[in-house]
Amino acid sequence: MSLQTKSLVFLQRMLFQSFPAVEKELSNWRNVASLIPQPELRKQALDSLREKKFHCQGGSVYATLSPAKSLRRQLLKAIVSLQTISDYLDNLSDRSGIVNEDAFRQLHLAFTDALTPEGRDHDYYSCYPYFRDGGYLAALVKTCRQALADLPGYKKMQGHIMELAHLYCHLQIVKHLEEGKREAILKKRLEPLAQKYGLYWWELAAATGSTLGIFALMAAAADDGSKDRAAALKETYFPWIGGLHILLDYFIDQQEDRRGGDLNFCSFYCSQDEAAARFKLFLRQAKDKAAGLPEPGFHLLVVKGLPALYLSDFKARDPGYLSTCKVILQEAGAFSQQLFLLCRFLRRIGVI
Repeated sequence: MSLQTKSLVFLQRMLFQSFPAVEKELSNWRNVASLIPQPELRKQALDSLREKKFHCQGGSVYATLSPAKSLRRQLLKAIVSLQTISDYLDNLSDRSGIVNEDAFRQLHLAFTDALTPEGRDHDYYSCYPYFRDGGYLAALVKTCRQALADLPGYKKMQGHIMELAHLYCHLQIVKHLEEGKREAILKKRLEPLAQKYGLYWWELAAATGSTLGIFALMAAAADDGSKDRAAALKETYFPWIGGLHILLDYFIDQQEDRRGGDLNFCSFYCSQDEAAARFKLFLRQAKDKAAGLPEPGFHLLVVKGLPALYLSDFKARDPGYLSTCKVILQEAGAFSQQLFLLCRFLRRIGVI
């Protein structure tokens, strides 16, 4: 079976198996969120479930990797609950008019707790002005923990997962701070590591913001993966696939973030030409490294699917970005261009 044929098999599983399962999981969480007593927390929980559903849909593709149906169910539960935690905390940090580093740090303990099946619980709202969530965040953490505990190889993967998780949480805590302060903190921490990869500090910061590497390692844990496999996955996803993922996300949000005064890593490029050249670098590195992994058809589907997913968004149709979009899709290749058309159709009919 060719790599492209294998990619199509995974795509079919995602559309006809994972997407319906994600909708069922999210429906359950919407029911729980609707009962949150505090209006502001209830609003942010429901908004995140509605507006960021495609994050869970995208992550759900990793559940298709497991050959065992029971483990696919557990993987999906873990992915949806963790991504829902991520999206909810992002809303709490970004949309409630609160700028408090201690509050953000305490909230994000929920993310790392969810990845620690035998860990202790924390009071996630202890520094936040709202706290009556009816047990919503604790339920998400518990669901993720229980699902991960059923994956036979999770302990072998956990060290690499927690390394990515701590980088992720650091970005989420810092990026919502005051303009100027947030950039200085990120640059100081990440610039030395960025130089190792030949990247700008903001490109590495973008890579820390992706949950895809964590999901890939979870999927490997479902079949008792080896430590060598864990290292190869981590080195492929961080910084290359993860960086491509979040830079595309920021690329289509530039106008929106400019209006809101939000941090946007693509704004650091000196021109659209430079941005296009850097996207080409990420795409080439991601494709080369994905081709060397077990199940390369799957990981190449992820790499080629990311430009299709993000550039099919209506926000990418801004005239100022069209030439960069064209360069990215050309570099991604013919299969990615076909996926781009599919994603446009799926957006039109409301699937994503």
